[in-house]
Amino acid sequence: MSDILPEDGTSGTLIGRVWRRGPANGPSVVVVRADGLHDITAAAPTVADLCNAPDPVALARSTKGEPLGSLADLVGDLLAPIDLQAIKAAGVTFAVSLLERLIEEHAKGDPGRAEQVRKELNQIIGADVTAIKPGSPEAEELKKTLMARGAWSPYLEVGIGPYAEIFTKAPAMAAVGYGAEIGIRHDSDWNNPEPEVTLIVNAKGVIVGATLGNDVNLRDIEGRSALLLGQAKDNNASCAIGPFIRLFDETFTLDDVRRAKVELEVTGPDQFRLRGQSDLSRISRDPTELVAHAMGRTHQYPDGMALMTGTLFAPTEPRTPGGPGFTHMVGDLVSVRSPRLGTLTNRVNHCDKIPPWTFGTTALMRNLAARGLLR
Repeated sequence: MSDILPEDGTSGTLIGRVWRRGPANGPSVVVVRADGLHDITAAAPTVADLCNAPDPVALARSTKGEPLGSLADLVGDLLAPIDLQAIKAAGVTFAVSLLERLIEEHAKGDPGRAEQVRKELNQIIGADVTAIKPGSPEAEELKKTLMARGAWSPYLEVGIGPYAEIFTKAPAMAAVGYGAEIGIRHDSDWNNPEPEVTLIVNAKGVIVGATLGNDVNLRDIEGRSALLLGQAKDNNASCAIGPFIRLFDETFTLDDVRRAKVELEVTGPDQFRLRGQSDLSRISRDPTELVAHAMGRTHQYPDGMALMTGTLFAPTEPRTPGGPGFTHMVGDLVSVRSPRLGTLTNRVNHCDKIPPWTFGTTALMRNLAARGLLR
């Protein structure tokens, strides 16, 4: 856990959640400081309250809080650093991921056909989609050409069309945090991690910070039909977020998010190792544009939202010699890292083998009320 923190340590404003044990049993909002974690739940009962405050950074910094101990002592009690926020995700936000979604669709979820379909699609599209701005006249002309050739797709519609793909990744309170198991379905044979920067947005639609996310995806299930997106994306423990929210302050801004590099490493029990990287500077739509598609006059979230921004990374490296491509194995250790946000690490298991999600919004409210923390 030596690299769980950002490269500049605790110089930024880092917010998280831990499960406190003993008399204060339950989730608490914490600030990460040089001398350890400080519980500020008395000032901000939820992370949503903190992010919706007039000045979240000032509130976090000015609240002394209750010292809980070192990060090393409490790392096993870390939770996802969000609570009441809606958990949303943007899909097909990079040209590479657009092509991979098309491959899933045309291969009908069969990983054995992926490479042949990849070659066929490159010939059919015949254009550098990385140079096309979504919703532009150039995008509309390409759409007409591909429709005439019978090659249009729902993925192309959201990849280069005027509307972004925004979907609900998981219900509020369902995300797991650093060190927890992440889930894949036992009936999926083609799946992968999706390392992403996750924007933290307040109720007014203002981005107040960022963290990391792993939008676990079941490629075979989504590939059978885009209408199976919910089955492919929203399963027990299939959404990991963390380790901490880094609020925007003098050390970290939206421009740092726009330049963020997100690294992935998967280490398997079979000694397989996979590395990859996603670069937000290559995203098709600016983070503020994605937020505008997710939230505004037609979509309100009074507790704010966490918006996963999509990934450039789509693993194609075979797990075994001559195999059809990458897929997860139970026991895989997945680490998502970005220098300014730290490292999110989780281990893979089957969804039905991971303890079921039982602590939801009602349980949180009852817990906070019992602890005398609701005002």
